Amino acid sequence: MMNKKIGIVCYPTVGGSGVVATELGMYLAEQQYEVHFISTTMPFRLKRLYPNIYFHEVEVANYPVFKHPPYDLSLANKIAEVVDREELDIIHAHYAIPHAICSIFAKQMSKRDIKIITTLHGTDITVLGIDDSLQNMIRFAIEESDAVTAVSESLKQQTIDVFKTNKQIEVIHNFIDLTERVPENDEGLKNMLGIPEDEKVLIHISNFRKVKRVDQVIDAFSIVSEHVPSKLLLVGDGPEYGKVRSKVDELNLNDQVIFLGRQDNIQALLKISDVKLLLSEKESFGLVLLEAMSQGIPCIGTKIGGIPEVIEDGYNGYLCELGDIETIAHKTINLLSDRSLWHKLSTHARQHVEQHFQTEQVVKQYEQLYQQMTEPSVGQYK
Repeated sequence: MMNKKIGIVCYPTVGGSGVVATELGMYLAEQQYEVHFISTTMPFRLKRLYPNIYFHEVEVANYPVFKHPPYDLSLANKIAEVVDREELDIIHAHYAIPHAICSIFAKQMSKRDIKIITTLHGTDITVLGIDDSLQNMIRFAIEESDAVTAVSESLKQQTIDVFKTNKQIEVIHNFIDLTERVPENDEGLKNMLGIPEDEKVLIHISNFRKVKRVDQVIDAFSIVSEHVPSKLLLVGDGPEYGKVRSKVDELNLNDQVIFLGRQDNIQALLKISDVKLLLSEKESFGLVLLEAMSQGIPCIGTKIGGIPEVIEDGYNGYLCELGDIETIAHKTINLLSDRSLWHKLSTHARQHVEQHFQTEQVVKQYEQLYQQMTEPSVGQYK
């Protein structure tokens, strides 16, 4: 017998919200939920065939009267159509705008009493939320949702502070599937990348936006490389890519910094890495930290946003003040130079993920929320 029918509205791209939404949908399908993804393209992580996962493509008509194609209207219309035709119980919208707003609009068009759960991932609050022209719309999306979750305590508090809302917000952290096969340490990959076996490997993974402070990753690595034979892997692409390339040229680090562009499967790259750097000025959670720590890679991150909810300073990695390049480099050098210390933090990193961020234990919180939304006797959100 099938469980509830869940519609998931998300971005299909490689960002953290798309990854979490897709992984959530796949796990729910394995628990016999019927899952309907509603997006512009098939979510990139959805690589297996499930008999109870369905994809509904949002097609945007290009009308001459519109300067820009009306994606939001097409999305709202598609959500309403899927809700009624497939008799969905819940729409789980990842991001306040446009997804929650479109879901609320769809609910008004639909013939069913659909429940809307909105998960805040960060950018909708930390970037769009500071735009005065969008604040009322985001507040409306939050307060008109039947339930709201945030991926970190930091993001929850920031949402309350920015929007002065009394809406109950439940924190449900991001998660990672530890049952996937972990690749063996592939020295062949190091050789292919031109990394000698005795050199250490630092890795940074991001969308190369300004808030990721990739330039400071380069600055820290420049110091580290003077003391420890090492290479830096830069995985990803984005607006700051050109500037980062130029900085590497200026510091004469071309032989030590390896640009790899976007990579769908980063497990093999993490497995040959020794330290993960995440020096963002804004970070609601940092899913890449879980991906690294799940493979026993100690992480060094800035003491901002949701990062301290993942990294415990001195236990499974290190936290440093934003922009404190000297301390970041010093911590990295110590970690790379002391194998006993590295092994201790590596073990703790893996254990920390196992204890707090495994898919099964986190997704159960979403399942409980679904039950609360559809069975009032279990308890109702305000």
